[in-house]
Amino acid sequence: MVKISVLQHAPSVHLPARPGDPTPTTRNLDPLMHPFARARERNRALNAAKMDRLFAKPFVGALEGHIDAVEVLCKKPGSLSAVASGSWDGGIILHNVSERKHIRRIQGAHKGKVSGLCFAQDDRLLSCGVDSKIKLWDASPQDDITEQRPLNEYPGKSAFNSIDHHRSDPLFATASNIVQIWDETKSAAISNLTFPTSTETITSVRFNLSETSVLGSIGSDRTFTLYDIRTGKAERRVIMQMSSNALAWSPTFPTNVLLASEDHNLYTFDVRQLKTPTHIYKGHVAAVMSCDWSPTGLDFVSGGWDRTVRIWKEGQGTGPEVYHTKRMQRVSSSIFTADARFVLTGSDDGNVRIWKAKASEKLGIITARERAAIEYRDTLKDRWKHDNEVGRIQRNRHLPKPVYQAAKLKRTMLDTRAVKEERRRKHTRAGESKPHAERKKVIIVEQT
Repeated sequence: MVKISVLQHAPSVHLPARPGDPTPTTRNLDPLMHPFARARERNRALNAAKMDRLFAKPFVGALEGHIDAVEVLCKKPGSLSAVASGSWDGGIILHNVSERKHIRRIQGAHKGKVSGLCFAQDDRLLSCGVDSKIKLWDASPQDDITEQRPLNEYPGKSAFNSIDHHRSDPLFATASNIVQIWDETKSAAISNLTFPTSTETITSVRFNLSETSVLGSIGSDRTFTLYDIRTGKAERRVIMQMSSNALAWSPTFPTNVLLASEDHNLYTFDVRQLKTPTHIYKGHVAAVMSCDWSPTGLDFVSGGWDRTVRIWKEGQGTGPEVYHTKRMQRVSSSIFTADARFVLTGSDDGNVRIWKAKASEKLGIITARERAAIEYRDTLKDRWKHDNEVGRIQRNRHLPKPVYQAAKLKRTMLDTRAVKEERRRKHTRAGESKPHAERKKVIIVEQT
């Protein structure tokens, strides 16, 4: 008689605990038992990268209403959907982004273009224009969205280029040929932060989000200046190689400031050390006209004269998301929404466009199973991002033909300049011509 040993398992281990539950599975985690597991995982990562680019449809919709170029955009603090836009036709429109309708429309708010917008406290909106006037408007929703008169008006002596409101106090700053601080309750400026004899034109001014007494400005004479409204004077100033068109303070790192430059680049500075930028972001092939941080401080958006919108990762100077359409013209303003999921841009064709911050993100209701699959694919892409093929698919972005040709020409010019500098160093005495880092060429002089 033969004795046979039999392995016996309880049937409950291999059956679902309840009707409708998935069948339990057992896995052997020994890597020697799965010789093709790594190859299968790479194939899944490759498919995930391809699906990410396949479903990359960032354009969501457009907010119409302006009949001329959109010059400036601003979002309402504490609101996810309220956004104001100002145009070259002198009109201001308050949009509800989620419902894509007008909350309020102010035609002829200024004579000439609206050059600055910012929200004040208690549902009010401040605007300034080239007609040398600042106006305070009621921004609360109402039935009659077209007929409205300003709550207050502040006359100026020259055209205004930018305006920004203090975070907590009833103060706001304006930029013209000088930087001025205004009180909402007074009809004239309470202090001038620059010399009246200055010949520069201040193009943009912004309050720091944390140190609210600190004010930053950029000027047409290639300067970036820090002011303290408590002392009423400029504390620090740097002169750059090229002038800047926009600045934005980081919402999570109060000492970080982002500058959009005329030399096609963006720069981040730590205001504690202004001699060199912390990062240089290269990608645009024309002047960068606008920039804005994401509320998380991990991303920022830029719009340029090259008719493209680019979304950058903080600390990564290359490989941004590139958005463009056939009808979109030069982008003059760009902002992130308060939930960091969408980007709004205003361009010369008079449209305010809505884009997804993540091009392949699915909008609407996502089930638990879909979310788990999305997270698994993201993990695979991050794990295999150094693979040549997966990395190439993740980095590749389609560009319009004029932008592609301009980028190609720009690369040729930069390579030629590098060769010329190298030859000059070879034909000079040792030590007379030393190579300089790219970051050290940005700032010409620092003044304190």
